[in-house]
Amino acid sequence: MSGLSILNEFCLAASTDTRITHLHICVYMALFQYWHLNGFQNPVQVSRRQIMLAAKVKRTTYHKCIKDLHNYGYIEYLPSYHPLLGSAVYMQVK
Repeated sequence: MSGLSILNEFCLAASTDTRITHLHICVYMALFQYWHLNGFQNPVQVSRRQIMLAAKVKRTTYHKCIKDLHNYGYIEYLPSYHPLLGSAVYMQVK
């Protein structure tokens, strides 16, 4: 499935999913941007700081949204607890 079709599927699913807010969409779009820059290869390595800056959210919001997106099945999030390594994110659709 191409990157554009995955983005389209997310938008369609998010439009009917009452759990998804504008903040979730901002974080997802920031993740999508990094995935695109990575050539749509899974997983994409991201840092919390990069995503927070791109999505324009604070730390608490970032953690809530990324955990929600993972729990709702929009992404697979594998956190890295190493200070120099980014977390792995697999972009996927429910």
